[in-house]
Amino acid sequence: RLKVSARHDDDIDVKCGFSELTCFCKGCKLEIMSLNHLSLLRPLLCQSMVRQVRSPLIATSRVRAPLLCPDTTFYPAACARLYATKKAKAKAKGQSSKVNINSALVEDIISLDEVKGDMTAVLNALKDDFTRNLSIRTSPGALDHIVVTTQDGKFPLNQLGQVSMKSPQLIMVNMSSFPEATAAATRALRESSMNLNPEVDGTIIKVPVPKVTREHRENLAKLAKQFGNKAKDSLRKVRSNAVTQVKKTKEGHSEDTIRLVEKQIQQMADNIAVDIDKQLAAKTKELLG
Repeated sequence: RLKVSARHDDDIDVKCGFSELTCFCKGCKLEIMSLNHLSLLRPLLCQSMVRQVRSPLIATSRVRAPLLCPDTTFYPAACARLYATKKAKAKAKGQSSKVNINSALVEDIISLDEVKGDMTAVLNALKDDFTRNLSIRTSPGALDHIVVTTQDGKFPLNQLGQVSMKSPQLIMVNMSSFPEATAAATRALRESSMNLNPEVDGTIIKVPVPKVTREHRENLAKLAKQFGNKAKDSLRKVRSNAVTQVKKTKEGHSEDTIRLVEKQIQQMADNIAVDIDKQLAAKTKELLG
């Protein structure tokens, strides 16, 4: 909005920097509003004000506008700083803590292959316990793992007697080949973790198969957890023995080397522990249905 006062019959020249406007009036007072021309002054006024208030750092980073708006200056927005999330930090920490030592380079300290073999044996023993003791399906082979203690030593049940299925709810064990071991076989069946209550009829042992009820499934799941905890205890014992052996042979080796070997052993134990948890979860799901 531009106000211009002039005398009667005077010519008025208004210069805006881009074009010249000449107005003729006959009144004593004249008020001129030239919105179109004043809009051209706005970019110049804005540039002048920004130069005075903006910081030198921003002023040096001005960017020219596209050709569509040649009289406008744009200033880039401040860069946003990205912070790492807790999940990303944990992932990076886990990746950086992993070690992979060549077992041949530390043979004079400890045999990592033997340690790994001992830890794998713990996992295999757990799988074997799950298969033998926690099977819902009834079969003659379900009693093969039972060991009978006699005066002559320990023998598997299937070597002393003939195991057969009389019906889906009854297993028969014929001890006619070793009748003197009938009492020991009966005791072994009763003391097993299969919740069996055998009955003796001469040299024939009748083994009723428990009905698969919800309570029976839950008991088997609890037993599976006990097997899992037992396997973890055995795994910790293997790891502890390995670390003790490393500390005994630390003379002549740097502390960094000993620390890396211990970390490698811990990493191996952690991997086996994860596998134990997976086996336990799968077996529990199978038992509970």
